Amino acid sequence: MEKIEHKYVQVNGLNLHMAEIGSESSTAVVFLHGFPEIWYSWRHQMIAVAEAGYRAIAPDYRGYGLSDPPPEPEKTSFMDLLADLLALLDALALSKVFLIGKDFGAAVVSMFTVLHQDRVLGFVTLGVPFMPPRPTPPTHHQNLPQGFYISRWKEPGRAEADFGRFDPKTVVRNVYILFSKSEIPIASENQEIMDIVDPSTPLPSWFTEEDLSTYGALYEKSGFRTALQVPYRSFLTKLDIQDPKVDVPALLIMGEKDYVLKFTGMEEYIRSGTVKSFVPNLEIKFMPQGTHFVQEQSPEEVNGLILNFLTTLPRVT
Repeated sequence: MEKIEHKYVQVNGLNLHMAEIGSESSTAVVFLHGFPEIWYSWRHQMIAVAEAGYRAIAPDYRGYGLSDPPPEPEKTSFMDLLADLLALLDALALSKVFLIGKDFGAAVVSMFTVLHQDRVLGFVTLGVPFMPPRPTPPTHHQNLPQGFYISRWKEPGRAEADFGRFDPKTVVRNVYILFSKSEIPIASENQEIMDIVDPSTPLPSWFTEEDLSTYGALYEKSGFRTALQVPYRSFLTKLDIQDPKVDVPALLIMGEKDYVLKFTGMEEYIRSGTVKSFVPNLEIKFMPQGTHFVQEQSPEEVNGLILNFLTTLPRVT
């Protein structure tokens, strides 16, 4: 099997890093990471889809990993990531692709599909369902304490000070430990998010020291300035789209132990089928032991679900 290769593509004035594997003539599957993830979080899935005859592409967003930072990270918006994705597809001459997104990468997939449905063959989201763009802010963060991690990280300067006490490798380590639990990370009044983790707590069994070192090195390069701006301070642009329904085939993979299910109304939105009012051709798969990092925690099972989905759909001809 060929190896994952790396290249840079000029997109909207920035050099975006992307990892890829598979023939350029094959139908493309584009993977979009969350936080604190990076292209590397898709290593298992990229190889699996390439072996199945697809071209796997995993970019680092602007300001993440090996991609160029924007000139003014604090002015980066969620819409910039959508514009970058569109420009990347154009630069690679990809007329239609499959999209796979995890965490806030699922929001990138959702919004992109609403705006550019003609470019999407189908999509998969992990950890977060399709969320339609709305003219008002989302409500799933309501009724959570002030120490809720997103509330803390939305505050300019607070997460920078919290993270700045540690090297990037330790920050990533703490986030992976915290976010692989079934409880929403919430700090007490006089505590920062990084302080919730006991330094003696081991990494999850599926996340190795080598994995951690890889993530740490990538965040040594990029830092966290852009990553804290998007998603936490520019999570979803408020768009008033009259009919945000999308008709492309879709798959949602959720871990039963994913803390996201405890956000206000989130589990009901999924299990009641309300999400299918926006994505009628959606299949939902729950993984009983799955956490927020299902694609790294249980790669073979996730790969199987993704390939079962992809292989039932027509490829680009």
